[in-house]
Amino acid sequence: MIAARLSSFYLLYFAVLGGLVPYWGPYLRSLEFSPAQIGELMAILLGTKIIAPYLWGWIADQSGRRVAIIRLAAFMAAACFAGILAGDSYLWIAAVMLAFSFFWNAALPQFEALTLNHLGTRVERYGRIRLWGSVGFIASVVVLGPLLDQFGEALLPWVIWALLVLLWFSTLAVSERPDRRAQPSAGGIAAIMRRPEVISLFLACFLAKASHGPYYGFFTIYLQDAGYQGLVIGALWALGVVAEIGVFLIMPRLLANAGPRTLMVVALGLTALRWLLIALFIDKMPVLIAAQLLHMASFGLYHAVAVHFIHRFFRGPFQGRGQALYSSLSFGAGGAVGSLGAGYLWAGTDGVLVFLLAGLLAGLGLVVAWLGLPTGREPGGGPQHSSNLQTTGVRS
Repeated sequence: MIAARLSSFYLLYFAVLGGLVPYWGPYLRSLEFSPAQIGELMAILLGTKIIAPYLWGWIADQSGRRVAIIRLAAFMAAACFAGILAGDSYLWIAAVMLAFSFFWNAALPQFEALTLNHLGTRVERYGRIRLWGSVGFIASVVVLGPLLDQFGEALLPWVIWALLVLLWFSTLAVSERPDRRAQPSAGGIAAIMRRPEVISLFLACFLAKASHGPYYGFFTIYLQDAGYQGLVIGALWALGVVAEIGVFLIMPRLLANAGPRTLMVVALGLTALRWLLIALFIDKMPVLIAAQLLHMASFGLYHAVAVHFIHRFFRGPFQGRGQALYSSLSFGAGGAVGSLGAGYLWAGTDGVLVFLLAGLLAGLGLVVAWLGLPTGREPGGGPQHSSNLQTTGVRS
């Protein structure tokens, strides 16, 4: 029963992302915003991740009331997003996006920690739960593509708001579960953050997510300008998530055979290749299909390995803040920088240069991961890290 309740949150959360990630940029363009303004608004959506997840993570760790915070965040996200329905000026949408994303970006890191706490030593079951997030994303992008073609982008905010309301209802069905792992040694979170391998991990994650800025903000626009219709665009987005599911299913075996450092290097190398293919072959459907299949590495494999490291480096009272720092420094800071840069560069190029630069950022992340992440299959080392959590890398 608890697995179904946890799964429903992922289903609805990623269904919301299935509307926001591919279609929010085109919606903003339908309001006649410039590429620079679109980049700025997307950066607001991502930039609040720099502060919000850590703040809410600290509150959750100190209070122990993780579920209450998840419920509050989901409720306020729905309430704030309703403001989109009341106006369409640049400043109004910027203000609504700021308020909405402050709460929206608080929910997932805490729910990820809650899910692992519920699973306890049975973390291999995580993939089966998180798969429903992929199902929600796929359903959303596939259904919304032709719907928006037929009824226009004005439909999008209403669909997203309805999904947010349903998401809040789903949080009412989950219960609290504390972290029962061994507590960390003294030294505090600052001591963890000063470790060279932790610095390397966060820098590699920042570069990886910065490289995704053009993809999240402008890939759909890039496809539209190349002449692709909504059904095809939705199918391409969905294809990437289908490939991601394969990673969920084989991640424990990959970690056991290759180790997290090797997998991170492979993931970032394939990420760089993906952006190069999109940059140079936007008019070649077979190449685009191959590029979207690489989503299994650029998001699925990368994110699974990153969380594998995070879950080991940050334990006990630092668990929520560890997840939040990962979200803040990668999806937040990295995503915001990538979106801003893409927005300012897009108007003066045809998109090719922007995606080429994205490939360069992913390549730099590869170098950082290769030089700075610990080798072996037990990141962090030492007896205080020994546990049966090897399969936590399945978290994508």
